[in-house]
Amino acid sequence: MIHPRVALLASLVLLGASTSGNAVTVFTATITNSQENPPTVPTTSTGAPRPASFGNATFVLNDARTALMFNATIFNIDVTGTQTPDVNDNLIAAHIHAGPTAAPGGPNAPVVWGFFGSPFNDTTPNDSVVSPFTGAGQVGGTFSGKWDLPEGNNTTLTAQLPFILAGLSYINFHTTQFGAGEIRGQIVTPEPSSIALAAVGAFGLIGYGWLRPKRTR
Repeated sequence: MIHPRVALLASLVLLGASTSGNAVTVFTATITNSQENPPTVPTTSTGAPRPASFGNATFVLNDARTALMFNATIFNIDVTGTQTPDVNDNLIAAHIHAGPTAAPGGPNAPVVWGFFGSPFNDTTPNDSVVSPFTGAGQVGGTFSGKWDLPEGNNTTLTAQLPFILAGLSYINFHTTQFGAGEIRGQIVTPEPSSIALAAVGAFGLIGYGWLRPKRTR
């Protein structure tokens, strides 16, 4: 059974497509070790295996193409530096990367917007929220933020939209062990039949006014 708020977001997305020149666009990312280039195999600082890290993310681009909001959850990466005793899994940075080389399995692409660590670009205004897991033995957390037009790492959302819309962008989480990135997820547009499932990771976005479709007179 689909959560009522999920169904509502899905209906808003579809309504946005019919009431404006551009449609509200939903993207998703499945974040894994295997998508890194080269793929990563997490270990502790002593060389012992540690659990594979992974995650998922949902992005919503408003119909005016002026804001990209996201919600991401990652597992088995230490978000606070205190969730595990080892340092290898400590999160040091998280970004969106984009560009002509950002195809699946391709080489690392430039950072275009950072939302954790350095560079940090969610500044105009700062919409970034980090919610580490707090349960005993739970490692990871949830991140959210909004890429507004004035923001970017020596670039802008407008400049990067052609790459994002073409599937040439990814979300990347960097750790002490893997400074170039431990887990990576290609940002893609789900099939229309999957729009409600894509909304699962983003039903909390409904409260943001820019997500609501414009009324027509």
